[in-house]
Amino acid sequence: MGKICIFTGHREIPAHTEPLRDALLRHITSLYADGCTDFLCGGAKGFDLLAAEALLELRPILSDARLIMILPCMDQERAYAPADKARYRQILAQADLVRYTAHTYYKGCMLTRDRVMAEAADVCLCYLTRSTGGTAYTVRQCALRDVPICNLAQ
Repeated sequence: MGKICIFTGHREIPAHTEPLRDALLRHITSLYADGCTDFLCGGAKGFDLLAAEALLELRPILSDARLIMILPCMDQERAYAPADKARYRQILAQADLVRYTAHTYYKGCMLTRDRVMAEAADVCLCYLTRSTGGTAYTVRQCALRDVPICNLAQ
């Protein structure tokens, strides 16, 4: 089994996503060359979905890279706009594995998902611009474990 990279980032990302997408493509390719084969994604709007799409785009050349969705609950997309729901469901349909940390939403289920991902990580690829929220929590958990962190927001 190869190394595990987790994706974590804010829901709010720049409106013009092309530079961030290009950075994701470069970093995912580099991480794959360094032995990362499993890429865990939490499925939130914004960075998570963009990162999952970048990995799926690279699949033809990264043949054994796996997209593993670690989701907080079965109805995570319940409040997503219709276009985001369609995008989310399309990504789930192409994932190699989908795991839920809870059946239904409860207060704290997002942090449980974040903790599960951080505990599995060999490397963290993130988009972090502030010190509060789920992304900051996940990155802090990785840092406590001495997991290398690459922040694409810097």
